[in-house]
Amino acid sequence: MTGHLDSIVFASAGAAFDRAGHRRAEAEALAARPDARLVALSDGRIAVDLAGPAKTLAWRPVPARAPGSPRIFLGMIGETPCFAADYGPLEEADTAELLPEGGKFIDLRSISPELSALEAGIAATAKAVLGWHSTHRFCARCGAGPTLVEDGGWRRRCAACGAMHFPRVDPVVIMLVLHGDRVLLGRQSNWPAGMHSLLAGFVEPGETPEDAVRREVMEEAAIRVGRVRYLATQPWPFPSTLMIGCIAEALSEEITIDPTELESALWLPRGEAIEALAGRHPVLAAPRRDAIARSILLEWVEGGLEGF
Repeated sequence: MTGHLDSIVFASAGAAFDRAGHRRAEAEALAARPDARLVALSDGRIAVDLAGPAKTLAWRPVPARAPGSPRIFLGMIGETPCFAADYGPLEEADTAELLPEGGKFIDLRSISPELSALEAGIAATAKAVLGWHSTHRFCARCGAGPTLVEDGGWRRRCAACGAMHFPRVDPVVIMLVLHGDRVLLGRQSNWPAGMHSLLAGFVEPGETPEDAVRREVMEEAAIRVGRVRYLATQPWPFPSTLMIGCIAEALSEEITIDPTELESALWLPRGEAIEALAGRHPVLAAPRRDAIARSILLEWVEGGLEGF
């Protein structure tokens, strides 16, 4: 391995961050502590401190003002309780408690590669859980609501039927499909010009990730797949998926795309993949820097996946 799969954005907040699930029931008391800190969001954009030499999350004392969303207990950094909340659309005059001087609310997609692994992982947790709250206010069992927020923001309970609901994560396979020294790439019509990436798709109920790889590649490109091996995972908080990276062996090479899924697909030789990743390919653009697809492609072109 060359190390690209060990440094995937969002993949781990590391040992410095303790989710402290056993303390979620005492979230209100923790939020009242003078050392408690909160990172604010505004309509999904996260508060970032731009004043220092490195971009960091804009941690602030827990504001007295009520947010537009539940306040989530994220966990502990050392002995410091950490929270997140979304305050909805804000005028500049309303941000004094939420932003330091030089701070700004920024879309997480654009800022994530510039955050530390610790803070990228924390930001992903905040965005995913708050996003879940925004779309799960009512009970999925009986339709009553709004449901009650409990356990530091990690559970919603229906007062009418007693059902408990928890933040969901949707598994998605994303696969490096190889045929000799070529990789199968696809393109969706709404992507930036020239961008191609690894094929991906949701794991269906009753299906293993390996079977999902074979089914998705057949459905999207009509390529038969044999061996499949797991590589790495990446939480992807847009809104809340777990990307399961795999390497797969193609048993056929004639591509027939499903036009409802892909605009185009192609076999790209390793040499051209190197050029695309370096930004030098005349036609193709590589996946974005914070995507697991890019990390997997870099691992492959640098020889870290030989012997599959």
